[in-house]
Amino acid sequence: MSDVTDIEGRPARNIARPDIPLISIIAPCYNETGAIAPFVAAMMDIIKAGGVRYELVFVDDGSTDDTRAQLSALADRYCEIRVVAFSRNFGKEAALTAGLDYAEGDAVVVMDVDLQDPPELIATFIEKWRDGYDVVYATRDDRGADTFAKRFTAGGFYRLFNKISAVKIPENTGDYRLMDRRVVETIKTLPERSRFMKGLFAWVGFKSVGVDYARPARTAGKTKFNFWRLWNFAIDGFASFSTAPLRVWSYIGGVIALLSFLYASAMILITLVTGNDVPGYASLLTFILFFGSVQMISVGILGEYIARLFVEVKRRPIYIVDEVYAGEGAKPPARTAAD
Repeated sequence: MSDVTDIEGRPARNIARPDIPLISIIAPCYNETGAIAPFVAAMMDIIKAGGVRYELVFVDDGSTDDTRAQLSALADRYCEIRVVAFSRNFGKEAALTAGLDYAEGDAVVVMDVDLQDPPELIATFIEKWRDGYDVVYATRDDRGADTFAKRFTAGGFYRLFNKISAVKIPENTGDYRLMDRRVVETIKTLPERSRFMKGLFAWVGFKSVGVDYARPARTAGKTKFNFWRLWNFAIDGFASFSTAPLRVWSYIGGVIALLSFLYASAMILITLVTGNDVPGYASLLTFILFFGSVQMISVGILGEYIARLFVEVKRRPIYIVDEVYAGEGAKPPARTAAD
């Protein structure tokens, strides 16, 4: 930690020290009462190890428990901690966006507070960063702790996403990563409101490298992602980074038109040759239901893309900040929303 101090004798976070880089740790929080204290304790051990300066940027995503009160008390206690509190819950992707907006470090680390992202890996991130990599991401080398269903669906998502999208996401890679300042500044220029951060992290490119790690269990609380939220999250990823779901219906329509023409030709031929009537209601009802379901699916996919256009053209802010806590208590936010 830096030996430069402020007027109260505390280490000064924002005084420029070209010889000692500043690392910003971004940690989104939503109802994480039980996880905050263990996380801060673990991070203070990392900070005391020295070598670089740290700031901890917590983003309270409209928590309904006492997460915000805990974080504000910690901001008063530790000068390394800053808290950005939302006016309501905007979601993790918005919290990550706010963290990038408020982080001031030469490099930024994004991680969760549940300690499933091991803090000791940060030293390896920094080492790779100093070797010249702009992005250092953590990759799970073992998913044995997950259920079979979660392993199967996660693997299927990564394979399908990388097959239909020009942007490739490394498999078994979450948000836990270090990014150089120029990567962060590039991401901050991306204006979309419907944000799939894993895709945005990959889309900007830059020199990247992965670091394998074993993901431990949560220290407290429970995950906020159930199957339905993960399903919607996957759809956001597909719709944000690929037009293949739209394009594929042109081919499906062509195939169905061809099959319909062949079936109609066969029915006409059978009638002319044998004189029998065309088979009746059962087959007709089956075809009507089948084509109706195909049309509804295609309209639904169109609706997903139109809904995203609707969100984008309204240009509402990605998030709204209520208060910022930084050492001396609550302050008006430096910015009320992301533009």
